[in-house]
Amino acid sequence: MATAALFGCTGAVGSQILATLLATDAFPSIKTISRRLPKTQSSKLQALEEGDTSKWGGMISSLSPKPSVVFNAVGTTRAAAGGIQNQWKIDHDLCIENARAAKAAGVKTYVFISSAGTRGFLSGYAPYSKMKVGVEDAIKELDFDNAIILRPGMILGRDTPKAPFLESIAGNLDKLGQGVQDMIGQDQLIIGRAAVAAARMADEGKTPSRYWALEMADIVRLGRDEWNE
Repeated sequence: MATAALFGCTGAVGSQILATLLATDAFPSIKTISRRLPKTQSSKLQALEEGDTSKWGGMISSLSPKPSVVFNAVGTTRAAAGGIQNQWKIDHDLCIENARAAKAAGVKTYVFISSAGTRGFLSGYAPYSKMKVGVEDAIKELDFDNAIILRPGMILGRDTPKAPFLESIAGNLDKLGQGVQDMIGQDQLIIGRAAVAAARMADEGKTPSRYWALEMADIVRLGRDEWNE
């Protein structure tokens, strides 16, 4: 039975990770650290509100019981952050700081929500990909007992889409066949479930490797196909 901590619990994927954690008996104690409190309430949940993100990492070591797994679903957009430099501070710097703090606190499993295409041919020229690659590499170097990286495609099913036109098109691709849509994007619920399923596998010693990167097909398999069996 594992204790979980979650950064980014109020975002699209983070809220689904939280809901899934609360719905499973595998995680009897759940902690969240965020700038605003999640709407969800539960006797299993201890939600900590901290507006100063620079303090988040230091809060991990003070949690009791100490989490054995930490999920990081932190993310923003250039527009929401007010420019690429501010986005870098959140999507890159903050995520690495949280991972380092988790390692120092003795966390065994670290789960990071990255993005598909980060290792593509042209990704080295895209600032967003550079951010994700930087975090992925830092997590790998920290040498957790288990490091799990999820690389979903376009995130579908959000109440407030970040790219309404593109997300609308991708959301309707299931009319051509679910497999067609799965190659472009995944519903936020599927991603959240896959993250929790992967963490459970780590807790049970069933991951294929200590550093495990889940691509879109893996996310669909864990988050929808196996979940519904």
